Amino acid sequence: MDLLNVMIQEKPVVIFSKSSCCMSHSIKSLIRGFGANPTVYELDRIPNGQQIERALVQLGFRQSVPAVFIGQRLVGNERQVMGLHVQNQLVPLLIQAGAIWI
Repeated sequence: MDLLNVMIQEKPVVIFSKSSCCMSHSIKSLIRGFGANPTVYELDRIPNGQQIERALVQLGFRQSVPAVFIGQRLVGNERQVMGLHVQNQLVPLLIQAGAIWI
């Protein structure tokens, strides 16, 4: 978890992803569509990707990606992000985190 804390520190939006994951791609597109510029870590393309993936699984993810943090807080996977979007709560979270401005 310490590694994850360092990686999400001082970043408004962080997405842990894999380059081949279609749900990761969809979530990145959704968040970018609101004007946010998330920090994206492609776990299959970085040296310590497997270590990060294990840390995400320890947080309770069955599938490690996508894992979304907004305002240094774990939001969850694609289901949680889409749920927030459907309930009109995603944009306010992005604004509160300083990821977008209106």
